[in-house]
Amino acid sequence: MEQTVFHLINEQWTNPGLDLFMAAISNVDIWKPLLIGVALYALLFGGFNGRAFIVCVLIALTISDYCVVRPLKSAIDRQRPKQVQTVRMVVLQKARPEFLALLKKTTFRYSDSTDWTKSGPSFPSGHTANNTIIAVICVLFFHRWGWLYFFVTAAVAYSRIYLGAHWPSDVIATFFLATGVALLVTAVLELLWKWLASRWTPALFARHPRLIGGEVDPT
Repeated sequence: MEQTVFHLINEQWTNPGLDLFMAAISNVDIWKPLLIGVALYALLFGGFNGRAFIVCVLIALTISDYCVVRPLKSAIDRQRPKQVQTVRMVVLQKARPEFLALLKKTTFRYSDSTDWTKSGPSFPSGHTANNTIIAVICVLFFHRWGWLYFFVTAAVAYSRIYLGAHWPSDVIATFFLATGVALLVTAVLELLWKWLASRWTPALFARHPRLIGGEVDPT
């Protein structure tokens, strides 16, 4: 069943427009300037809520990467689709800066033996984990507006299958795993805030008794 779904997404449900979209949304380098800009804006102009959001995201992503994703990849050592069979792989044209690749036509090729050692293990999906964590924390901080980021998460997760990088079960299992990690980390950070801030910065704590999910502070 998984093989059938994978090959439908990777080989059958494709077109040039999707090739560009999927390759682009899966390429972190393209979006890095935007992400840095959003982070800086939140830190400088987002008030307490914006700064707390960025700190929570960075801590959760770091814990997820070093304590969950990397150890599980090493322990499970599941091979990627392109490492065990021939899959369709979309190729973005090289450009500097990276986002200019969006203006160029994509190509595709089929994987071969040269791709077997170019990537690490398949499970968990780092792309899916990172974006799921961001989405969950967006919901916790920004409530109904935060749910919009789940569209990004879904697109990124789907792109990993489309591009032949992961099996469908990789991204589905990673979604639930990362959701649990995000909720656990933010719960711990909330407890730490209430314990430490009430003792060390009582004035700030009086204005912001909750670290997560409070109203946006315009100051």
